[in-house]
Amino acid sequence: MPEALPLSLAPVVILACGNPSRGDDALGPLLLDRLQEWLDAAGLAEGFELISDFQWQIEHALDLMGRRLALFIDAGMQTPAPLRFGAVPAIDAAIPGTHALSPTAVLAVLPRIAQPAPPAFVLCVSGQHFELGDGLSAVAIRHADCAFELLQALCRSPWIDAWQASISGD
Repeated sequence: MPEALPLSLAPVVILACGNPSRGDDALGPLLLDRLQEWLDAAGLAEGFELISDFQWQIEHALDLMGRRLALFIDAGMQTPAPLRFGAVPAIDAAIPGTHALSPTAVLAVLPRIAQPAPPAFVLCVSGQHFELGDGLSAVAIRHADCAFELLQALCRSPWIDAWQASISGD
């Protein structure tokens, strides 16, 4: 059984993944950095914990414990422009490995350690170029601006009903 959570746990956790050295794959970490600055300036930072990593791993399930809401941010090659925002279920299925998990797979870890999964959402931002050494493409910069507007709206209303009302179609 995991140890007790600290009393000061932020109710909302936002996890972003991506490699800053791989072009548009940097969208997640860059959006998270920008969001942290905005949350600090807006006086909202204590309601959120922001976590960035190259990929989601089984250990990130521990970051979800005791949260009211969770948001996963990533860049996607096949994502409709400029972004896709939707709920993600915790499906109890076999976890294919311990590295590079999907948000669904990370959420599925929680029932295995006797913890409820928080309502969770995915923000996937459309990217085009993911080559090692590339910077962000001009298109990705525009998509990041759209994603940041959505992030600001979500953080102003960090409640499941508000987030469900923001779900985009494919």
